[in-house]
Amino acid sequence: MASLLEFIIIFATSFAFNLIPFAGPSNLLIASSAAIGLGSTEPFTMVFIGLLIASASALAKGIHYMVTFFVSGHLNLKRQANLNKNADKVRRWAFPLLYIAAATPIPDEPIVIPLGLMKYNPPKFFSAYFLGKLTITIPGVFLGGWAGGLAESMFGLSQETTFILSIVVSVILTIIISVILLKVDVDKLAQKYLHRKSGSTRENKYKFWQESNKEDYNANTS
Repeated sequence: MASLLEFIIIFATSFAFNLIPFAGPSNLLIASSAAIGLGSTEPFTMVFIGLLIASASALAKGIHYMVTFFVSGHLNLKRQANLNKNADKVRRWAFPLLYIAAATPIPDEPIVIPLGLMKYNPPKFFSAYFLGKLTITIPGVFLGGWAGGLAESMFGLSQETTFILSIVVSVILTIIISVILLKVDVDKLAQKYLHRKSGSTRENKYKFWQESNKEDYNANTS
């Protein structure tokens, strides 16, 4: 069982990394490195580590969200009107989008900041983000525990060496993921997805209207 100090260090490290906008490492890698560093294979301890990292991540991102939440009150009336105009459509897909952003390596800020400006429900925000992070942190802890044990048994590495190696791999993977994401316009992909959804809704309504008119016409002519 890990000590209280080790749990505090894991929480503080995850919180600090997630405060960095646009550049924080994946929480999957943080969870894996934490499991390797502790060297614990107890299921309860590993699940608790996943919960700690997910909570720290959600709290850190909640600070970004609350800052934009209160900043929105100081925007000019024209900007507030534009935000309110699109608020209903965005809120409809906010929970699944937040969950996906939290559970994948895509940047969170293009989703978190607009939702804060639109004053999206804070408990819903925290729930969606926490569940998304929990989806990757718990598997990440067990993956790190398995990979660390495998490396130590196959290559005869010490726990300290395996931990240092995991940090190096995490940094390399974070750089690779960041470079890939810089080449992908996430905002355009999100707008395309929302446009497709709203387009299909309009199409379904149009088809329903056509069928209703056709039925009325047949009833009148018969």
